[in-house]
Amino acid sequence: MQAKASAALILAMLNGCSMAPDYRPPEMQVPAQFKEAEGWTAAQPMDHLPRGAWWEAFNDPVLNDLEKRAEEASPTLSAALARYDQARAIAGIDEADLYPSIVAAGEASRRRVSGNRPLGNGTPQTYSDYVVGGALDYELDLWGSIRNSARASRANAAASAADLASARLSLQAQVADAYVRLRGLDAEAELLRQTVTAFERAHELTVKRHRGGIASSIDVNRAKTVLGNARAQVSAVANERAATEHKIAALIGALASDFRIEAQVQSLVAPSLPAGVPSELLQRRPDVAAAERRMFAANARIGVARAAFFPSLTLGLSGGWETTNGALLKTPNSFWGLGPLSAVATLFDGGRRSAQVRLSRADYDELAANYRDTVLTAFRQVEDALAANRHLAAQAVDQRSAAEAAGRTSKLAMSRYRDGAWDYLAVVTAQTDALDAQRALLVVETQRMRASVALIRALGGTPADTRA
Repeated sequence: MQAKASAALILAMLNGCSMAPDYRPPEMQVPAQFKEAEGWTAAQPMDHLPRGAWWEAFNDPVLNDLEKRAEEASPTLSAALARYDQARAIAGIDEADLYPSIVAAGEASRRRVSGNRPLGNGTPQTYSDYVVGGALDYELDLWGSIRNSARASRANAAASAADLASARLSLQAQVADAYVRLRGLDAEAELLRQTVTAFERAHELTVKRHRGGIASSIDVNRAKTVLGNARAQVSAVANERAATEHKIAALIGALASDFRIEAQVQSLVAPSLPAGVPSELLQRRPDVAAAERRMFAANARIGVARAAFFPSLTLGLSGGWETTNGALLKTPNSFWGLGPLSAVATLFDGGRRSAQVRLSRADYDELAANYRDTVLTAFRQVEDALAANRHLAAQAVDQRSAAEAAGRTSKLAMSRYRDGAWDYLAVVTAQTDALDAQRALLVVETQRMRASVALIRALGGTPADTRA
């Protein structure tokens, strides 16, 4: 009975207790559905699920290749991966303290001792000494300091993993956004080239009419003005496209000098998200998961700080064999020692430990506030993206109608000018309005695609099984 009681006491001492407060994440009020989209309801957290290759829904092989290259060579993603590896290593270091430290050593020496040594017999002696053994050192985690430290490190590693996922999602979204912008500029450049060609023909017509005495020099200068403006806009768009192309090169880890994306005019199709998915994806946002896990780590560190008020106990154990002659590993040559069992308690530190507890609590409060802010920001970004997609869709319809009407007006104005019914000022006005309306339509279409990318990013990506 005494042996069982002693064993139970030892187990109780080894298990100890925890000084960390009970962890409860801050309660956040979650709406039943998003204001900007009907039928999308809230769901349970799913941050552990994989994010799908959502960009494949755009059905563009060039974009698919860029995303693959970014995954393989982006320096930003490599840095995030290195930070995750660091966090895992730190967690491994702290978790090692949960286990005893065991060392083994061996020693061989030959010595000569003086014959006139104290208690000597006047005759010097020479002998060999052989020792092999080991020692165990273990700190008893009575107050949960080591366990809470390990918990905090594991939580920080999990937060770093979420940071890595967030960095990956951000990189993917940046690549897709820049690519959509690039294709929008390609479409705008093609529109301007066609416009320049049309303006050149109008300018030639005006010059011929002027030579024939039908048009004035003012008409010629007006035609030359709109043509020069259109040509200048071609250069401006080319400059913006070059900068966007260079940005994509940096995102995927390529040298801008060696990187090129061929110009191509195409209509990208925005992916559609099934009803009910957005709220689930919102709970999967990696930045929300990272904020929550850092808050958990801070709560565990409060337990570490509070445990410092109590004494630390360390147990030592050593043993082995020693001999000066004959076989070493024999029972008569064995030795062992239990202890020391040392206890260390700080009696006075000028309030250092109390300040450390206050610091740990303040750190937790800050991270709890950051968590709430992250959740609120996540909801705001989703609502912003949903609103942008909805309003831009309506804007695109109206802008397309305006562009078509302006195009018809421009053709009619040129026809009337040829017939001599209108002056060239009406033609210039109609041409300028048509170009502005068509460019505005391209800008809105590009904004719609970028808003789709922003929505996917705000939702934390899309699950692999919901890709369009």
